[in-house]
Amino acid sequence: MRRHRNAKIIATLGPASSSPEIVRSLFEAGVDVFRLNFSHGTHEDHKKRYDIIRSIEKDVGRPIGVLVDLQGPKLRVGTFATGRVTLTTGAKFALDLDGGPGDDKRVSLPHPEIFQAFSPGVQLLLDDGKVRLEVESCSAGKATTRILVGGALSDRKRGQCCRNGPAAFSPDAQGPN
Repeated sequence: MRRHRNAKIIATLGPASSSPEIVRSLFEAGVDVFRLNFSHGTHEDHKKRYDIIRSIEKDVGRPIGVLVDLQGPKLRVGTFATGRVTLTTGAKFALDLDGGPGDDKRVSLPHPEIFQAFSPGVQLLLDDGKVRLEVESCSAGKATTRILVGGALSDRKRGQCCRNGPAAFSPDAQGPN
């Protein structure tokens, strides 16, 4: 069952698409690679899906690709007293280890290890890049930032850190125009 095409079809397996019958029907419909998203499900769930794929591979006599999508570090801001704030471009905003509810001036970032990576000029993307901050000063438990791209920010939104500034971001992660 060799396929003669340049494109590869990838299908993500999840709870609704994990039975041997469904995985086989997806393969027979043209799927070349099965993606296992480790952001969801248990290792045992993924092992079962992997074993199903390898069983089908053995039956059909051709390799089937498996793409394991590993979860990156989950850095999340804490909560806000009002559940959501609006950050204004150009204003200062602090990240700290204080743990209490935040406001439009500060929020807890309960990850002491990330403060070791902060230095002036480091940029942070919050809420999948919708909000961008730049560290101006930092200590072991607090970073003062300037808001480069403002916007709404709510409880427990994800953040990521980048040392290289805007050139390291994809165009769609630079915030609203």
